[in-house]
Amino acid sequence: MQEYSNIMENWYLPITIVPGIGLLILSTSNLMVTLTNELSGFIKEQSKDESIISRKLIQLKTLNRAMVFFYISVACLAISGLIGGLQLSSINNTATYISIIGIVIMLLGLFSLIKYSYRAVSIRQDQFKAKFNKN
Repeated sequence: MQEYSNIMENWYLPITIVPGIGLLILSTSNLMVTLTNELSGFIKEQSKDESIISRKLIQLKTLNRAMVFFYISVACLAISGLIGGLQLSSINNTATYISIIGIVIMLLGLFSLIKYSYRAVSIRQDQFKAKFNKN
């Protein structure tokens, strides 16, 4: 009975992380929509500030990269939960390794969001400086 409970304990742990990553995906999607709308506004206005537009396009790419990392992470964690749930002792370590890979990939996505956040503040400051220097 002890052996069965240990297996059951391990297989669902990767799956418990997935809702948190789902919230990260949701918030990152919202950031992407907002940034895309901002870029559309710049294009409609035919803004002359190409440096801001190019920096915001890089930001969009950073957010897209974070989303891809989160999707891959969810896939790894789901696969590791499935493998662990099969309760085959020959592939039990594989599930652990796939979980670790999924967590590392999730961290890469978080680092992308941190990078985005720092750059977003810098871009916004430059936008305000440019606006005040015009007037």
